[in-house]
Amino acid sequence: MSETKDAPPVLVLGATGYVGGRLVPMLLARGWKVRAAGRSTAKITARSWGDHKNLEAVEADLFDEESLRKAMQGCETAYYLVHSMSAKHDFAEADREAAYNAVEAANEAGLKRFIYLGGLGEESQDGPELSHHLRSRAEVGRILKLGCADTTILRAAMILGSGSASFEIMRYLCDRLPVMVTPRWVNTKAQPISIRNVLGYLAGCLDTPETIGQTLDIGGPDILSYAELFQIYTQEAGLGRQRLISLPVMTPRLSSYWINLVTPVPMGLARPLAEGLANEVICRDNRIRDMIPQDLVSCRDAIKFAIARTNQMQVDTHCFDTGDACVPEWSAEGDASYAGGTVFRDKYVARLQGDVDKVWDVIEHIGGEAGWYFGDPLWRFRGFLDRLLGGPGLRRGRTDPDSVRIGDALDFWRVVDVRDKKRLLLKAEMRLPGEALLEFRIEPLWEKAVELRMNASFMPRGLFGLLYWYAVYPFHTLIFGNMIENIARLASVHMYEPPKKVK
Repeated sequence: MSETKDAPPVLVLGATGYVGGRLVPMLLARGWKVRAAGRSTAKITARSWGDHKNLEAVEADLFDEESLRKAMQGCETAYYLVHSMSAKHDFAEADREAAYNAVEAANEAGLKRFIYLGGLGEESQDGPELSHHLRSRAEVGRILKLGCADTTILRAAMILGSGSASFEIMRYLCDRLPVMVTPRWVNTKAQPISIRNVLGYLAGCLDTPETIGQTLDIGGPDILSYAELFQIYTQEAGLGRQRLISLPVMTPRLSSYWINLVTPVPMGLARPLAEGLANEVICRDNRIRDMIPQDLVSCRDAIKFAIARTNQMQVDTHCFDTGDACVPEWSAEGDASYAGGTVFRDKYVARLQGDVDKVWDVIEHIGGEAGWYFGDPLWRFRGFLDRLLGGPGLRRGRTDPDSVRIGDALDFWRVVDVRDKKRLLLKAEMRLPGEALLEFRIEPLWEKAVELRMNASFMPRGLFGLLYWYAVYPFHTLIFGNMIENIARLASVHMYEPPKKVK
């Protein structure tokens, strides 16, 4: 552990994302004071490094210029590690607006430097048109350069690491499909980079003045086709040789639908990534290797490390970490003045006697491999429908098999509140005509006696939202009471008042 540096705090925008969630602890370990920014400070402080003495968690929304100004006050350097590919609307438009807001806030706050992680890719008259995603990444870099702050742009291709979107797509495709039908992009050349090398370059920029204001390509030591990467994965994973059938009619857009169905990666992320695979992404400028020397990890070793970390369930950050962990404004009961419309609620309660710790332990392990304690075929069918609609479905599973923390993905839910032995609140991320919450609450009555509450809340959006609520409402009666009974059974506690519906 390095001594604390006598320097202003470094702002990290996107501190709980895949890259940011690994960069923050690295900067802290190197002695930097870090101001980690996100829409939910609870999501930041729930990380393993969230209570570090040199960490300051601040709320900042890229679409709220005032919050960005406050986050940047007193900082000289900010890492820009955010993107909007999971946005429901045009992610390029959202990224454009966010970048302009960041520039305006930086100008007013007197920020001196941005460090931005962008994407490789060149416009070419001979090759395919640059994908929407790669054009957007380049545009964000150009916008950041418009401001007063000097901007360092690091351009990377495919990032290889446990939990990265690219690795997860490759892992699920290879694990589940002995024969893979692919478009021509499978033969496109790329220069992947290990996540540890990405972090080395990002952190190294702080100590390397030569990188200020530069646009630098970062890549690993290997230039390979995606077909070769698939074969390396199958070898390191101990699978049989991958059979690839390339069809000219299989476009990247069609591939994104296939990726969405076969892997846990949702359509909002799968489509821009798949469309970008048609572009050759190779470093044209290797100056950074002299500026920030480090041992470059080969693709084979990066894949080997990622497989090992995944199998050991020691994934530090995951592409599924990206998600809104804020509790909706409408969720507070009794808020008659809320102007957003009618909120539907369905509540069930039972009284239990026994070890409260065991009850909480069962609730804390819900989802993933443990299932939902009743009607798993119905939950899986709902997940399948969600996949067809481009949602995450159930395949994301749990971030951690043994515990939950704010911000974790849990099947097609997001954990937005956890209070030990008291409350677990989940927000739906499946495709819905509205917003939904599912709450488990334990309220003590007397010694070794508790009231277990299970509450479903829904804020409908338009007519389809109303129709959806009334369509699923009958299933609540079937599922929720049985879920509570099975929670009691698994916790080995006595139920002296069975589940009942309450107002």
